[in-house]
Amino acid sequence: MKTKNITDKQEIENILRKCAYCTVGLVDEEGNPYTVPMNFAYHEGVIYLHSGYSGSKVEMARKHPQVCVSFCEGHELVYMHKQMACSYSMKSRSVICRGTVHFVEEMEEKRRLLDIFMRHYTDNECGYSEPAVRNVLIWAIKVEKMTCRSFGLRASEANS
Repeated sequence: MKTKNITDKQEIENILRKCAYCTVGLVDEEGNPYTVPMNFAYHEGVIYLHSGYSGSKVEMARKHPQVCVSFCEGHELVYMHKQMACSYSMKSRSVICRGTVHFVEEMEEKRRLLDIFMRHYTDNECGYSEPAVRNVLIWAIKVEKMTCRSFGLRASEANS
């Protein structure tokens, strides 16, 4: 099975739209890797996340704002030869992004970004209570580096 690099921005953004969540890689207080799944929105080169104002992941991001965010979609088991274990693979596409976390705390900007979040998950119009907006912390990660790959491709698929 083959792996193919994807560089077309529109194709990459289509992959992101299909993902229900992302996994955020942080560094904990002892310098160890720490990953956490989070809901997200992506708009014009920026990944948006949300959380409460406190907790271990917020503390980690404040201390070490450089993060890695991964997305994966597809997940189809494929094989070349049914009886050969080494010919099996998982057909999927992944996007890996690196950037620096900046926290958004201005109320109107948070409302605007929450609208972007909601459009990722639903077409329903949504409102927000004042306490809900006040108590949510928005993470903005301008993508500094983005890579994308398609895995588990047959040779004919990898060359197209």
